[in-house]
Amino acid sequence: MKTIKLGNKIYSPSKIVCVGLNYVEHVKELSNEIPDEVVIFSKPNSAITSTLNSHHNEQLHYETELCFIYGVDNYIGVGVGLDLTKRSLQTELRNKGLPWERSKAFNGAALFSEFVTLPKSLDSIVFQLSINGTIKQSGSIELMINKPLEVLTEITAFMKLVEGDVIMTGTPKGVGIVNSGDIFHVKLLSNNIQLVEAQWTAI
Repeated sequence: MKTIKLGNKIYSPSKIVCVGLNYVEHVKELSNEIPDEVVIFSKPNSAITSTLNSHHNEQLHYETELCFIYGVDNYIGVGVGLDLTKRSLQTELRNKGLPWERSKAFNGAALFSEFVTLPKSLDSIVFQLSINGTIKQSGSIELMINKPLEVLTEITAFMKLVEGDVIMTGTPKGVGIVNSGDIFHVKLLSNNIQLVEAQWTAI
């Protein structure tokens, strides 16, 4: 089982539950309509990786997301993740009205920074992605259509979460292609204080 880290604790998530289309500007850049309800899909534990691949049978797109670890009845940690997507396949499946799993849940489709304990105020959290030193994505809870606690309520209304499961809360505008050799650097900040960072070089 693949693992993630929160402080000195190691967790093996049974699943990763993801929110799609949760930022207005990202919805627009994909030429989609703003959904009437929370869009939820999942990735298996086998999607977790520490290697950023630029291809998995086809070119991949990056989506940077604010991520939470579930504890008992609530979130216990926060970090930053990359949701890797087979964009062409996703578009094809969506146009046919079919599920997204083949484009989202493949092996190696999720990367995570280390997680840290929650700050006093979730509203203070900002996250960002730089590629080769240039900021490409920046997001905050303020910009989300569905806030993290609303997302948790929606998920637990129909699905059992267990300790260590990860919730990915959607990506802001600025998604793009993963190119081999690019250096991805993610940061998580609260009140302008850096909480965690991670870096991957795409292969």
